[in-house]
Amino acid sequence: MAKDKKHNTEIVTQSQWFDGDSVTIPMLQLLKEDGSLHKGVEMPEYDKDLIVKIHDTMLFIRTLDERMIAAQRQGRISFYLASRGEEAESVASAAALDQGDMIMGQYREQGALAYRGFTVEQFMNQLFSNEQDLGKGRQMPVHYGCRELNFMTISSPLGTQIPQATGYAFGQKMDKTGKCTICYFGEGAASEGDFHAALNMASVYKVPVIFFCRNNGYAISTPSQGEQYGGDGIAPRGIGYGIKTIRVDGNDVFAVLKATQEARRLAVEENEPVLIEAMSYRMSGHSTSDDPTGYRTRDEENEWKVKDPLERLQKWMLSEGWLTEEHITSQHEKVKASVLAALKEAEKVPAPHIDELINDVYDTPNGLLKEQLEELKEHIRKYPDAYPKTSGRLD
Repeated sequence: MAKDKKHNTEIVTQSQWFDGDSVTIPMLQLLKEDGSLHKGVEMPEYDKDLIVKIHDTMLFIRTLDERMIAAQRQGRISFYLASRGEEAESVASAAALDQGDMIMGQYREQGALAYRGFTVEQFMNQLFSNEQDLGKGRQMPVHYGCRELNFMTISSPLGTQIPQATGYAFGQKMDKTGKCTICYFGEGAASEGDFHAALNMASVYKVPVIFFCRNNGYAISTPSQGEQYGGDGIAPRGIGYGIKTIRVDGNDVFAVLKATQEARRLAVEENEPVLIEAMSYRMSGHSTSDDPTGYRTRDEENEWKVKDPLERLQKWMLSEGWLTEEHITSQHEKVKASVLAALKEAEKVPAPHIDELINDVYDTPNGLLKEQLEELKEHIRKYPDAYPKTSGRLD
């Protein structure tokens, strides 16, 4: 068969059309829904300590989400985004990374941050935007960031972190750091132009980046099938950009761990960008501002409950003798108590001083910023009843 060397493509003499059915990506699954392993599986690198840490981190996040949704309903915090049903994706993938690798998340990666060592007190300080918050109270709740843990601050605009990840990974390659960047996003964010620009640049420049797509079935209220895309999900797009791609069961800790371990090796040792599409389901609403009963059924939700990633891992660990029902109960109560204690303390901490609003923009605040700050202070003094005392101190 002839080949057009200039365009690196085969030459045919009869029409051949290709569509979405031409490429279907299989899904890697090692751990069955009943907690048993498939026969003949190739397991990731792991030991008991690693799996116990993954489990305890997932349990912590599950409990944190439950308590903070309740806190939002009580009016104690303004907003919350839960990751119920998706904990395996962020925690198991973070477990496959080096502590020095950069994480760029969207807003369901609290599991990755907790795995790296973000404390319950740090979570609470951010959620209450108090003066001990690392972000100085400038972000919405759940928009975490931590320089010490190499976790880039989350940005609300959808998909902005994807090209940023490509650029950061390009810098890692140029500096020969031996590290990579992992970038998390949902399948809805993959509809943004930023996604396509990032993948194309990563493919062309061969940078050590792992694109991790959490396909949880919904972009807020828009279902993925039929309304977000017509093809076979997000994975084929990686192939289209010449990127090594894999699809995994996002509720399977071992599948996520193995895929990310292999992806990191490709990224760091071969400077190959990688796309992982993890198939999962968002058991909670998009956020505390969302009511999922308006666009999906209880029957649909119940179908996914049997695939719960935490319960699936617990079944396997119980069968291995690595976990007991007593540990699950005691750990849950321990975490619940620590979350509630940290919550009570964090809500007592005052808000950052209002002067913090203009710090960190320039090395030294310029005259215009100072003038605007004084105008704001005067406005608050004139209408004190319109601003809660917790919104920022004037003195």
